[in-house]
Amino acid sequence: MESRLTDSLRVVFILTILLATGSSENDQGLTFCGTWRHGKHLLHLSYNLSPGCKGISISANKSSLSVEGQITAQCRRSDVIDLKQFGLDSEEQSDFCLYWEPLLDQLKLQIGGKNLTLCRPTSLQGTCCTDLSLGPKQPEADYGIVNGRIQTDIITEKTRIAFKFNGRPISCKELCNQARGGSTQVNMIEDNAEDPCASSFEVEMNDDFRGYNVTSPVTKGVFQESTATVHLPSALKQAVKTTTKVVCTFFRNNTQFQVGHKEVRILSEVVEITVENEIIIDLPEPIRIDFYHDAIPKMHSRKCVSWDTRKNPLQVSWLVDGCITQQRGAENTECLCNHLTYFSVLVQLEPRPVRHLLALTTITSLGCAVSLISCVALITFLCRKSRRPKEQSKPIHLGLAVSLAALNLLFFFTGVLANVGGEGLCTWVGAALHYSLLSTFTWMGIEVFYTFWLVCMVLTKYTLPKPYIWNLVGFVLPAVPIVILAAVGDIYGMRELVPSDDVSNPYQMCWMKSNDKALLAHYFTTMTILVILVVLGIMMLFLIYWKIRHRVEWRQNRVAFLSIWGLSCLFGTSWGLTFLDFGPLSDLVLFLFCILNSFQGFFLMLRFYMLEWMSKQAGDSAQSSNSNGSTRQHMLKAPEKSEMD
Repeated sequence: MESRLTDSLRVVFILTILLATGSSENDQGLTFCGTWRHGKHLLHLSYNLSPGCKGISISANKSSLSVEGQITAQCRRSDVIDLKQFGLDSEEQSDFCLYWEPLLDQLKLQIGGKNLTLCRPTSLQGTCCTDLSLGPKQPEADYGIVNGRIQTDIITEKTRIAFKFNGRPISCKELCNQARGGSTQVNMIEDNAEDPCASSFEVEMNDDFRGYNVTSPVTKGVFQESTATVHLPSALKQAVKTTTKVVCTFFRNNTQFQVGHKEVRILSEVVEITVENEIIIDLPEPIRIDFYHDAIPKMHSRKCVSWDTRKNPLQVSWLVDGCITQQRGAENTECLCNHLTYFSVLVQLEPRPVRHLLALTTITSLGCAVSLISCVALITFLCRKSRRPKEQSKPIHLGLAVSLAALNLLFFFTGVLANVGGEGLCTWVGAALHYSLLSTFTWMGIEVFYTFWLVCMVLTKYTLPKPYIWNLVGFVLPAVPIVILAAVGDIYGMRELVPSDDVSNPYQMCWMKSNDKALLAHYFTTMTILVILVVLGIMMLFLIYWKIRHRVEWRQNRVAFLSIWGLSCLFGTSWGLTFLDFGPLSDLVLFLFCILNSFQGFFLMLRFYMLEWMSKQAGDSAQSSNSNGSTRQHMLKAPEKSEMD
């Protein structure tokens, strides 16, 4: 009894607040959220929406979430959607929110991390359904909606089978004036502000139609200048079959069209171009849309995009298909598109979208597969090759080959594991991938140190550490920062790479997340070690060149090339190309980086086999037993002899 009284008082309190705040102005929309208790069943979403203002009902049971009602001005849609694609059947409950925007005649459902547009945005209509008030209390149940709330105010903590809201019709123009007036009072309306109302223009294409320009409206006291201009070509008249009217709608409020990825954002307003009951594609003469926007820095790329509502009617999906981007300056982007739908300019914020992502991914996958096989062959070669008892290069080369093999194995499967295992598995895979990368860099640093000892310190009284010391440094030390970062949390997980040609379809992989904490960890671990490795590697290459430049063997081009190339593979200097990824040659550098580093295992194996073959060709069986490198085999004969003694 007390619980029911508490729920009743809470409802009365919420309604009192809504009536008090709405006494002078009408509500601009409704945000209803809750948790759907459904258990682990096959789930689906059903919706049935039609014009009117009788109200809306959100109901749920153990297998279905339903949205039904009459609150729209012109939207009439109904469908049943399988929710398995959103992974909801693996959980026992799911959070959701329903958003109603009467000025745009838009109804949107957010569930399972996805935004489903049940009614798409449209221009300002005649009558808007607003001031939605909570209807009669619905029965309790084991399955249904729990913690139902309006905005952040909880209606009840009990599980109800449904929540119903009653609406009240009002003139959309009056509601729009209220929204604009409220914004003016707080100085929100500026030249580049977002208008809560959309404006549309109807163009009649007569027999003598030769093209027409439509400009976004300039509202006195609200917007001082136009932000978009649409040029309708004469070819549109021939493409239209059943009507002579084309409608252009301008949406200054683009928040409803954002794709959800914080790396990309719709910069300018959204323009919708439609012909009633017709689908217009492949125009011989494109539609030209000029967008005027804030200045975009050169480091951020921009693309003309369109939302094909035929292919993806429920989710906003921006694609570059059918549009050509022409940048007319930092504040002007021209779009040439051969079809009719929603259009806008999508800007990559951070990180930049990856150009040629498909080609780079293919090269990397192929290189990792080849390198993995090569590393296994190299490990077998090093284990079977006869060694002298005092030979100390074998554990170093083996350590590098093993860590590089693990790196290639994890990187090859990271995309598959991200799509199959989800965020939970990606946390472990991302940490393992980071560990294998740091371990590889550490073993390359050990190779640099070992070569330095051979060149400069082999005749001194100092001796090299035991093999188990190398293993501790190469395999155990890199695990220390990984354990610390894993304990901090929110570092490893799903990472998305956004391709420049399809920003709505990012490539998923397991790695460090894209938040500030993960970025800081990346710079303090990976990038710091890489800078040290590349600097020491380059210094070591110059030192070796200085030592052997006058020797007879250096005059042989084949020996000289293999010396520098082989040591570059050992020292990891090719990873330094990541610091050159800027400017007009960034695409070339990116391809070189992927080719050299993804095939590094293959190049490493080739180096050892070539040195073995060269040693056999020379008939030098004594030196063929040592595979430390061309500097060791061909150019450091005196130190080599001293070490073996």
